Amino acid sequence: MSAAVSQTWYMTQRQLMVFVRQPAFAIITLIQPVIWLFLFGSLFRKVVELGGFGTTSYLDYLVPGVVVMSALGSNMWAGMGTLEEIQRGTLDRFLTTPVSRAALMNGNVVNNGLVTAFQSLVIVLLGLLSGADYPGGVTGIAVLVLASVLLGTVFGALSNALGMLVRERESIIGINTFLLLPLTFLSSAFMAPSQMPSWMRHIADFNPLNWAMVAGRSALSADPGWGVVASRGGALLGLAVVAVWLSIRTFRSYQRSV
Repeated sequence: MSAAVSQTWYMTQRQLMVFVRQPAFAIITLIQPVIWLFLFGSLFRKVVELGGFGTTSYLDYLVPGVVVMSALGSNMWAGMGTLEEIQRGTLDRFLTTPVSRAALMNGNVVNNGLVTAFQSLVIVLLGLLSGADYPGGVTGIAVLVLASVLLGTVFGALSNALGMLVRERESIIGINTFLLLPLTFLSSAFMAPSQMPSWMRHIADFNPLNWAMVAGRSALSADPGWGVVASRGGALLGLAVVAVWLSIRTFRSYQRSV
């Protein structure tokens, strides 16, 4: 177990070096969240007058949604990196070494989790500078970041599994494009659940994206509902474990095919 952990950290460092050597990438990935935060925050600022948002500031409501959507958008493309390593032959060369097969897959997932945590903190800070209020304090922010990392782990691991299965860029792009908008709008990202049609509200109850938003918003509120946080966070954790297990199983299937 200790060897697998150390090897996973080594593979994570390998991935992080790409991020460190290309700091412009960090800025580029934050452009879309900033657009959501400032443009949507200004455009829909009066929508809180409809009620059901739990706050008088739409920005307070929007920040957790942007944090979670950013985690989703970043991690859904993890499979593209896996596919590139397959096409370059890098992954096949690693198969000739005694490195843990789980480490080969989980290094990418851990790297994405660290990057997601960094991006989440930046978005929270930008929201704070723009006037957002976080009554839940540091604990609430930590829960929101953890929820976004768990969500990113779910979709990052599933994206890796998808890359192993389809091995085509076009398929990954098509599937991700198909899922991104429905997952976003069938959640409470922009609108309070009480203002959503009943059928959308029921679907949102089964949307992992919404679980992360609900957990984050509840933890950031003045009166956190820790039962809600625990139930949604526990569901995300369970789903993350299943997704990581599935990605490892898919990798072993790929290994047998080469």
